[in-house]
Amino acid sequence: MALPCVRLGTSRVSAGLQVCGYATLSKASRPQQEKTSSGPVFQYVGQHKKPTHKVFVWGFSFTGALGIPSFVVPDSGRKKPRKYQLTPYRLETAEQISSAACGYGFTLIASPTKDVIKLWGMGLNKDSQLGFQRTQHSRHQSYDYVLEPSPVALPLAEPLRTKVVQVACGRAHSLVLTDREGVFSMGNNAYGQCGRRIVEDEVYSGSHIIHKMDGFDSRVTQVACGQDHSLFLTETGKVFSCGWGADGQTGLGHHDVSPRPVEVGGDLSGVEVQQIITYGDCSLAVSTDGRLYGWGNSEYLQLASVTESTQINSPRLLPLVGCGKVVQAACGGTQVVVLNERGEVFVWGYGILGKGPKLSESSTPEMIPSALFARSEFNPSVAVTSVRCGLNHFAAVTDRGELFVWGKNVRGCLGIGKRDDQYFPWRVTVPGQVVDVACGVDHMVALVKSLL
Repeated sequence: MALPCVRLGTSRVSAGLQVCGYATLSKASRPQQEKTSSGPVFQYVGQHKKPTHKVFVWGFSFTGALGIPSFVVPDSGRKKPRKYQLTPYRLETAEQISSAACGYGFTLIASPTKDVIKLWGMGLNKDSQLGFQRTQHSRHQSYDYVLEPSPVALPLAEPLRTKVVQVACGRAHSLVLTDREGVFSMGNNAYGQCGRRIVEDEVYSGSHIIHKMDGFDSRVTQVACGQDHSLFLTETGKVFSCGWGADGQTGLGHHDVSPRPVEVGGDLSGVEVQQIITYGDCSLAVSTDGRLYGWGNSEYLQLASVTESTQINSPRLLPLVGCGKVVQAACGGTQVVVLNERGEVFVWGYGILGKGPKLSESSTPEMIPSALFARSEFNPSVAVTSVRCGLNHFAAVTDRGELFVWGKNVRGCLGIGKRDDQYFPWRVTVPGQVVDVACGVDHMVALVKSLL
């Protein structure tokens, strides 16, 4: 594959970011052998050792989204490129990573540090969704592909005091939420998804623009990227949106583009929201009292409980019979998943939903048996604590730190060691407790806590 403008080389990685496979023991964990002894001396983990935070990646590598350069351009030790990484592979980072997001072929990771460098990007950058990544040959050119985690310089007023709280990625744009300086957007703004004026024929490749967003009623506490639209949640529990609205996904009561964040009304008027969700062209919101609201695309029955139409341009309360109080939700291109306060998982929509090959479409919530998430008579208290969606697959993390995945295994994105689709939840083998996971179109990132 021809790779024009590819960033490669450890000299460009900040703060000692490097890459390695977790199957290889580091110097610290390798069995130490004394010169005076004929037998090996092993070093065991002490009971007071603090857990370390690690990042694992898997899926399609040729976009650079996994941040492992040798997969794309083999080094001297590897003869062939590795197009698909079918199991979790460790991405070595000098800083603890607290937030990760997978876009359509690119990744953003952020650290809660107060250092100047606190955000890194890797993968596709043809729309500057990873910021301006200056080439080694010219300070006026930016890399179209970034093969390893590379610093993204935010235009912060107080870089040593401001922390990155959350990142979100869409088809070709990114959002970065900070604790003190609001929200920054970068990348493609053809539909106003970056919350700034649309410039006709704007060239996004090599753009230096990182836009500080405004227009919110109070501090933003959560961001979410759809394919070409953006959602924002404020500390007062209100939802704002901007971007592409042809499917009604902005929820603003029309189907036009919206280049500035506008408060979302409809059934959300007067409702305090605790979570916003989108990834394709369907949008969801979970209220603090455990109810689910939806708007946007419903071609795949995502919103069939309130409409027979393929689109809704204003939020509607979704009557979920038998689901109980919703604490979290996620949606992809064709599917929806919700988690209730008992740790039970419900799915609906179209595609591989997780209850076997016979269930490929449902307009009403279907509960996935808790036994499929390792609940048994020996582990009766196991509960799912978070759910996520990629474009065509699902992920769930339990209170034991175990990760389960199911759905379309696009280019090996499930990380289960094979490229077959997965019709039931399947546990991903990760060395440690999974804290959070980000799902993309064809790759995933897991944040893991480990004692090793």
